[in-house]
Amino acid sequence: MLKITLKDKSIIEVENGSTAYDVAKLISEGLARKALGALIDGEVCELTKQITKDCELNILTFQDDEGKMILRHTASHVLAQAVKRLYPTAKLAIGPAIDTGFYYDFDYEEGFTNDDLKAIEAEMKKIVKENIKLERFTLSRDEAIKFMQEKDEPYKVELIKDLPEGAEISFYKQGDFTDLCAGPHLFSTSPVKAFKLLSVTGAYWRGNENNKMLRRIYGTAFTDKTELNEFIAQQEEARKRDHNKLGRELGFFTTADLIGQGLPILLPKGAKVIQILQRFVEDHEYAHGWIPTKTPYMAKSDLYKLSGHWDHYQDGMFVLGDESKDKEVFALRPMTCPFQYQAYLNKARSYRDLPLRYNETSTLFRNEASGEMHGLIRVRQFTISEGHLMCRPDQLEDEFKACLEMAIYMLKTLGLYEDVSYRFSKWDPDNREKYIGTEEQWDEAQDIMEKILNHLEIPYKVGIGEAAFYGPKLDIQIKNVFGKEDTLITIQIDQMLAEKFGMEYTDTDGTKKNPYIIHRTSIGCYERTLALLIEKYAGAFPTWLSPTQVQIIPVSEKHFDYAQKIHNVLKDKGIRVETDYRNEKLGYKIREAQLEKVPYMLILGDKEIEENMVSVRSRKDGDKGAKSVDEFLNEILEEINTRAL
Repeated sequence: MLKITLKDKSIIEVENGSTAYDVAKLISEGLARKALGALIDGEVCELTKQITKDCELNILTFQDDEGKMILRHTASHVLAQAVKRLYPTAKLAIGPAIDTGFYYDFDYEEGFTNDDLKAIEAEMKKIVKENIKLERFTLSRDEAIKFMQEKDEPYKVELIKDLPEGAEISFYKQGDFTDLCAGPHLFSTSPVKAFKLLSVTGAYWRGNENNKMLRRIYGTAFTDKTELNEFIAQQEEARKRDHNKLGRELGFFTTADLIGQGLPILLPKGAKVIQILQRFVEDHEYAHGWIPTKTPYMAKSDLYKLSGHWDHYQDGMFVLGDESKDKEVFALRPMTCPFQYQAYLNKARSYRDLPLRYNETSTLFRNEASGEMHGLIRVRQFTISEGHLMCRPDQLEDEFKACLEMAIYMLKTLGLYEDVSYRFSKWDPDNREKYIGTEEQWDEAQDIMEKILNHLEIPYKVGIGEAAFYGPKLDIQIKNVFGKEDTLITIQIDQMLAEKFGMEYTDTDGTKKNPYIIHRTSIGCYERTLALLIEKYAGAFPTWLSPTQVQIIPVSEKHFDYAQKIHNVLKDKGIRVETDYRNEKLGYKIREAQLEKVPYMLILGDKEIEENMVSVRSRKDGDKGAKSVDEFLNEILEEINTRAL
């Protein structure tokens, strides 16, 4: 008999060779009906997995992230089988589960229409009703290549050829359909009942714009139709809030084909919000001991070779020149760290100089693949609140904590804190060419960071392979309205680049030592933050952030002089105010201001002039009645100065 430790730390005994599903039935029949997979000693497994030793086991349902992924991964196979039945000439690429559902990429020249999606969905329903078993089997590398060549699946052949020699290559057979896949999956297609195909888009093979454009079908799946319907309704609301649509409609930004993809133009509204954010961040950082620098936008390749970016990040850089022809080759900077190190190296440093905190509002350039770019979320030129902090080992935890506290303060002030999660990004020791440094250095840096995060009680998840090439980092993650997760803020510990650049300080005992470096942002990329704020507030920004805070609306031309007087009073107090002098009806002007999401309107007519008052209309509360100018000013300035949300 084997001892199985369950999630609640209770222990049950089962026979050697029992499956995870057998354990689920032992716990309760209800759990077995909901079971989608199992977590065995931390590894996600199928319910058919046989248990051959004592272990810790957690039965996964749709309430678990891993359970969702198993269901949705199987749904992607159901989608692929349906497409192959209806369109046999379509070639299979990849079909993973994602946070919001799943997708599958196909090479199909004719493309897919909305009517095709309906037909595919109907075929998927048939496959679900057929209750087809999913059977896993493995092949050697040569057998796997031959197997997929015979099926005329060139993308699968390419994937297999890229796998390392000796790797176990697994497949899942699903009736008349077989796919290359690592799994895990459900028993059968039957549990995939509440699903919906959402859209079809283009996607380059392997995200590389030099490769062929494939057809990507997105879908989602749940175990309950009510949850599915709620998700669809949520997606409808997300489309209304999508910054790429709403931000353009409200005049925050635009793009131009003549300028290029991933190079947005910030219109006056967007530029004003980012200016407000930058001033807020820079003033707050200065008050907390950060010293500004201003460094070049480009540098010779020599700098990037020393930092490691040339070997580890060159594909993501804009290189100016050709090393085979030009004496000097330059590149636009993808980050500021090696530039700020030169400021540190400007003179000799002592332990008394540390911690030394350099910040910069940095414009950066990254050569993102065209398929990855989206509105303001992922662009090729962007501006970031970047900083690098050099400190002694005994200062590291306090300084890391201060960086994190500053980031949290920023997020809370913007109203984004409730939406974020934390990821401890580690290196992948199986992908050594991606990183600099020794295994011992990485172990030391990660151990230090883990101790700090645990001591600060940060609720993080671990991301293997997500570290920077020079060190581990804490990523503060956030999702856009569609549920896609991106990194908003990073705080990194680096013990390698100081040595590479010869950065030293004289310690108390007179010896030369390399400082630790903390790479950090306090608010992240301003463009991405603007996108998230547009979505968070559906364009109706808090008053302190609104590009226009007050719209003055005179009823007719005879009220223009009074409107101008009030305009000047508000402007002198620092209020961002506009006055609508158009010869339009009052109702039309009010509706226009409401559509522009202006926080306050001041309606001015005969009565207001006679009583030296303003009639206040709030975006949030509607008509607030007549107030004196001083009363209105006191209220709005309190709202602005406290950065009320």
